[in-house]
This record gives sequence, C-alpha cells and structure tokens, in this order.
Amino acid sequence: MKESERKALAAIPVVVLLGAGLAWAGSQGGAAVGGVPVFALAVGAAFLIQWLVFIPAYLAQTERFYDLTGSLSYVAVTLLLVLLTPGIDARGLLLAALVLVWAARLGSFLFRRISKAGKDDRFDEIKPSLVRFLSVWTMQGIWIAFTAAAAWVAMTSATRAGLDWFALVGVLVWAAGFGVEVAADGQKSRFSADPANKGKFISTGLWAKSRHPNYFGEILLWIGVAIIALPVLQGWQWVALISPVFVALLITKVSGVPHLEKKADKKWGGQADYEAYKKNTPVLIPKF
Repeated sequence: MKESERKALAAIPVVVLLGAGLAWAGSQGGAAVGGVPVFALAVGAAFLIQWLVFIPAYLAQTERFYDLTGSLSYVAVTLLLVLLTPGIDARGLLLAALVLVWAARLGSFLFRRISKAGKDDRFDEIKPSLVRFLSVWTMQGIWIAFTAAAAWVAMTSATRAGLDWFALVGVLVWAAGFGVEVAADGQKSRFSADPANKGKFISTGLWAKSRHPNYFGEILLWIGVAIIALPVLQGWQWVALISPVFVALLITKVSGVPHLEKKADKKWGGQADYEAYKKNTPVLIPKF
C-alpha cells in the first residue's frame, strides 16, 4: 500500500471519531426522537449519504456528483431536522431557510461548473484508489457536519428564544456574505465564458478588491448563521461555534485559497501584470 493510501486509511477513523464527538456534544440539551438525539441523527445522515453515493461514484470513476452530493446533503438533512424537531420555532425555521438557500445556490453553481468543465482535476490521482477516494467522501461528511453545526444545533436545541437583535444582525451579515459570494461567482463565470479572456486571470469587479472574494463571502455568511444561533446555545452546545472557525480554516489553510494560489502561481507566476495584481490585492479580505 502506498504512503498516500496509508495516510488516507488512517484519516478515515479519525474523521469519523471527530464526527461522533460533534454529534455527542451538539446533542446535549437537544431534541430527541425515540430516545435518539435529532442532531446526532443529522451528523450520521451527513456521513451515510456520502458513503452511499461513493459506491457508484467509485465504480464509475467519476467525481461529477461529488459537490452536488455535498450540497444536496445540506438540503436533505436540514429538511429532516425541520420535520423531526418537536415544536421548531421561528429561529430554527429562519436558520433552515438560510442553509437551504445557500446550499441550493452553491450546489447548482458547482454542478453547472463541473458539467461544463467535464472533470475536476483535484481528483485525477485520487479516483483510482478506493481508500483515497473513500477518504475524500468521508471528509465531505465532516465538512457538512462541522459547517452546518451552528444552524443544526440551534434548530434542535431544547432552548427557545424569540427572534431578536441577534437574529437581525445575523441575517444582515449572512445576506452581505451571500451577496458577495454570488456576485463574485457570477463575475468570474462571465469572465471565463468570454473567449477574449482565455488564458487570462480575472482582476475586475470584486476580484479587484480581493483575490478570493467568493471565499470571503462564504466565511462571512457562516459567521452570520453563528450569530443567529448564539442565544439558544447552552453547555456543550457551544461546540457549534466551530462552524465559522472551521470554514475559515478550511478555506485559508487547506483546500481553498492554498490550492488556487498554487494553481495561479503555476499558470501566471512571473508575468508582470499578475505579480502586480498579487502584490496590490489582498488574498481574502477585500480592500475598499
């Protein structure tokens, strides 16, 4: 077994244990159905969906439905929580709506993008290995659970609080982040679709203010979700605040910015215009 496969095999149980820990902590003081905590069911479902879809994906050697499965998992599990949580209140429904809107928009955008591109080169070396491919699907399960933790824990919490200024501020922050993400994705899609821009990098619109404005919007909207959740978190449920922290770390340290920066440097590094853009434009937080 190759070193990369050994690392992937070792990572799978660690990721599952992290998910189990989150499920336990977030379930404390939360709703239950038939004695089973609803939040724990949500975390379990997030993993189960990935593993079920992994089987045909591996057999067909395709990553085409990877991102779409992730987005649909948010939708399916969030709707499940709405149905299973006894007496879900306005705050819970608000959080559910925000997650559903975000997931539907992102899922459709990513699916259109990979359908047009035909493939995702991140998976070229991973797909042939059962262990490595399974590990990335398993990691998607923890990505879903950690990212949605603030919303899902608050939705299932036994503590109730009417809509207040936390909800108002949170919605405004979420709306700002969502707007930036949608606008940035739209600008880049239009730029890439123009034949005149073939082989060029985008440096206009929001991309003139940040090299990754869509990722800035993504972090901002999950901060908004966490703000809305704050009033109903109690005890171990505070683990839910890992949500925006996890999103920020994932984007800035793991699979977002580092991957794209490396790819851009390989493609345009050394070009005077790109080096000037890189020098004068912040990596993430826009400079207005």
